Amino acid sequence: MRLLRAKNKNALAMTTKVIMTELKPARILAIETSCDETACAILENGRALLSSVVASQMEIHARYGGVFPEVASRQHVLSIMPVVQQTLAQAHLTLNDIDAIAVTQGPGLAGSLIVGLNMAKGMSLALGKPLVGVNHLEGHIYSSWVYEAGDTIPPEPQFPLLALLVSGGHTELNLMTDHLTYQRLGSTLDDAAGEAFDKVARLLELPYPGGPSIQREAEEGDASRFNFPRAWLDGTWNFSFSGVKTSVLYEVQALKKRGGGLPIHDLAASFQKAVVDVLFKKTMDAAREFGAREILVAGGVSANRVLRQAFKGQTEFPVHIPPLSLCTDNAAMIAAAGYFRYSLGYASTLEMDALPNWALS
Repeated sequence: MRLLRAKNKNALAMTTKVIMTELKPARILAIETSCDETACAILENGRALLSSVVASQMEIHARYGGVFPEVASRQHVLSIMPVVQQTLAQAHLTLNDIDAIAVTQGPGLAGSLIVGLNMAKGMSLALGKPLVGVNHLEGHIYSSWVYEAGDTIPPEPQFPLLALLVSGGHTELNLMTDHLTYQRLGSTLDDAAGEAFDKVARLLELPYPGGPSIQREAEEGDASRFNFPRAWLDGTWNFSFSGVKTSVLYEVQALKKRGGGLPIHDLAASFQKAVVDVLFKKTMDAAREFGAREILVAGGVSANRVLRQAFKGQTEFPVHIPPLSLCTDNAAMIAAAGYFRYSLGYASTLEMDALPNWALS
């Protein structure tokens, strides 16, 4: 075997890569604390989920209309030990049954990331188990490999695949030709899709988080009532959602001036359709252009019912979209990405730091 020392700290985060020829069996315990969910999971061989626990802070942050970083960090400190213990109990395992510890290293809120990293480092040091830092965005992509242990094993995504990542502040298209290999084709130039949902929800005075609120209102709305713009950005694979958000703002202002109540259902449905149309068409066009065999959709916005229906309704490409429980932040996805990194020879040191702005590369 040949050892390669990583020279780019931001890219591999003080990682040593050992070149190996094939995947190996392993049971991974993963910790996720990138934002406001304290999560732990145990995954076997990169796919079979043995246990998963998520402690949500959604109700705490709803009063602020968004995540309050200092509050999130403190809540992680309170929750992380019980969450890890519950995960082990749920799987009927002990820490001695674990082969490696995976943890979200970034991107995310610095204070939140540090809580998870310190927990994982302490476990790794005390147990003598390998430690693997994982990119949160990579975790979202690998959520499509996960299934509940004991269930029928679903088909594994096949390369080359076109991955649409719509998570929080990220909207991007990546071509994957193999595990852990990403060619970014395009990304958002301003607001990500998830950010646009949150901002439009606030305009419509809907509760946080914006995505589920917009979807609920849109179910009773007429998506054709308002013709909000679609930014196609012809000639690129990039996205832009600030324009559609601004158009909703202007429409709301005009409606208020005319008097009467706002047609919230129709505004939500029309906005949602404008976003979904762009995400769907650009992904399909890119898959054709780059010869992808399959399409993968991941991240919090992949929970949107209209987006899921659009991709599942086409028959040109097999599509992988994780179950709703794995669309939002969770540790199962971190365990999946961590397994492939561990099995292919990546190992992080105890000196690794949180990387709040770590790009997928």
